[in-house]
Amino acid sequence: MEYIIMAYLGDSGHWKAKDIDVSGLTHINYAFAAVLNGKLSGKHMKNLDQLRELKEKKPSLKTMISIGGWQADGFSDAVLTKGSRTVFMDSILEFVATNDFDGVDLDWEYPGMDHGGITARPEDKQHYTLFVKQLRDGLDKLGNQSGRQYQLTMAMGSGPRYVEALEMDQLIPCFDYLNLMTYDLCGGGDPKTGHHTGLFRSKSTPDAICCDDAVRAVLHAGVEPKKIVLGIAFYGRGWSSVANRNHGLGQTAGGEGPDGGAYSYSDIKASYSGKNGFVRYWDEDAKAPYLYNGDTFITYEDEESISHKTRYIREKGLAGAMFWEYKQDKSGRLLHQICSGLKQ
Repeated sequence: MEYIIMAYLGDSGHWKAKDIDVSGLTHINYAFAAVLNGKLSGKHMKNLDQLRELKEKKPSLKTMISIGGWQADGFSDAVLTKGSRTVFMDSILEFVATNDFDGVDLDWEYPGMDHGGITARPEDKQHYTLFVKQLRDGLDKLGNQSGRQYQLTMAMGSGPRYVEALEMDQLIPCFDYLNLMTYDLCGGGDPKTGHHTGLFRSKSTPDAICCDDAVRAVLHAGVEPKKIVLGIAFYGRGWSSVANRNHGLGQTAGGEGPDGGAYSYSDIKASYSGKNGFVRYWDEDAKAPYLYNGDTFITYEDEESISHKTRYIREKGLAGAMFWEYKQDKSGRLLHQICSGLKQ
């Protein structure tokens, strides 16, 4: 079985194709196109030429245009009416065809929810279904014209409430894969520390959601395991002023950690792990590492936790793994662990 190994690759920064190792990847989700005035807008995207070079390096690589992202507004208005849905779809199909993409990744966070201050309506649930069906049909027609099979994926929140916010029974046939965002399950904005991407529940935070909960929720909704892609984080989250008990895990905190409470894996290794009093601890229940120095607590992913996640993917018969975001691990160690873990 060939597992999906899907990298989200942000448009930010002036990266070059030569710096991106695609040898182990099946997909790149190029993030993010915006929704502006009811249409896909990619005018801000600077690296489309580099993306084409990656396809030349590995012709079998699937490149997907990812639309939306956290606090990305415009979806609710774009899918509001039959006419607006057609305009939105046509703009997507034109962008896909013009830029030689292999498909579309929808990252609306989230239909019917005003998270991050975006516009939301109760009827988003039904409108999203209508739009996805129309887009699936549009991609199939475009494929018939070009002799290609275009893929459609969705980035999905973790847990039952995100499942209940969608008409899953109607959406499942339309998507090739559901990319579970099994990260940011907690963070510095929460009153207590925890694992932001723990595989299983921790005895120290028994009420906190975990990756396994998210997988179970979509399986219960009828999603086949072979359509589920498990999310892996190439970054961590942090809290400060954390009570000095249980190595900081499951303790009250004063707020976000330094530097905004978000850290790339590269930053964690360079500035935190084994430095400034930080000690790495391992939660055997959650299969998750964390750092603590008596004040600041950092939850993150490393090679050991990824090895447990790739084993989980194999044992559950899932489609594979995706991760956010490629450039956040300059060493390449985490991607290497994903690839080696899914080749066993």
